[in-house]
Amino acid sequence: MLRRLFTFFRQILLFASFALLTLLLMPHAQANEVDVTTAKIESSEEGYRIVAAFSFELSHGLEDAITRGVPMYFTTEVELTRPRWYWLDEKTIRSQQTVRIAYNLWTRQYTAAINGSLQQNFSRLEDAMALVLRPRRWLVADKSVLSSGANYNVAVRLKLDINQLPKPFLITSLNNSDWRLSSDWKRFTFKADDK
Repeated sequence: MLRRLFTFFRQILLFASFALLTLLLMPHAQANEVDVTTAKIESSEEGYRIVAAFSFELSHGLEDAITRGVPMYFTTEVELTRPRWYWLDEKTIRSQQTVRIAYNLWTRQYTAAINGSLQQNFSRLEDAMALVLRPRRWLVADKSVLSSGANYNVAVRLKLDINQLPKPFLITSLNNSDWRLSSDWKRFTFKADDK
């Protein structure tokens, strides 16, 4: 019994040593910056839609991971708050859209799925990444949710959602700045339509 326990702890120690050595010896490169080039809210009959565009290039490490079949999840987040002079800002709406980019080794095609439902196949990674760089206009608020004529503060950002990565890559993402891809919040004001 004691021998099995000693063997178990020795295996844990070897694994932890190997993981630490791997993290220390990994090359560290600067992460590419993500810029929010366009961010605005458009009014439609159904409600209010976000229009956003981003600019960045995938690092060699991320591109290599995708072509080896590791799915990457890019999340666009939108927050709307209504400022109040007498108290803290009122958090009105929080919405997000996630685009999953993966490479299918059998069909040799890239797949992009929006929020896990709509899936498209592409022959080139650049074409699949277009859904990340220019996300579709999705409904962030119904007409009835926002107060007509009120001003709202809007914040938009894009990030690589490392929480959805497979566990071995989660450890890599914590140490390697190439895997921490995120934009700053782009902030602007928006006035809801008068009814």
